[in-house]
Amino acid sequence: MADEACLFCRIIKKEIPSKTVFEDAEVMAFEDIKPQAPVHIVIVPKRHIERVADIGAADASLMGKLVVAAKGIAREKGVEASGYRIVFNCNKDAGQEVFHIHAHLLGGRKFAWPPG
Repeated sequence: MADEACLFCRIIKKEIPSKTVFEDAEVMAFEDIKPQAPVHIVIVPKRHIERVADIGAADASLMGKLVVAAKGIAREKGVEASGYRIVFNCNKDAGQEVFHIHAHLLGGRKFAWPPG
């Protein structure tokens, strides 16, 4: 169920424009408005789930679809061979700003470890 105040729910409903790079019945992906790498795509489930901590066993397939979408987008964006990072943030201390589960696909530059 959509959350009327949620930024990502509003993007999914096309109330807010985005540069969509992938969409199917359950997942949508769009360019991040504050990119942290040459390739920075946000991948969201269309069903509103606030945090990774809220995922249940019934959500396993949906979460897998986010990762599969990330893999395909990485290939399309030309970063599959050089490498890419998929990041899920959970809660404010981890950097979650929008409380709708989302993955960040980052690529196109070298990343350090540990992050942040």
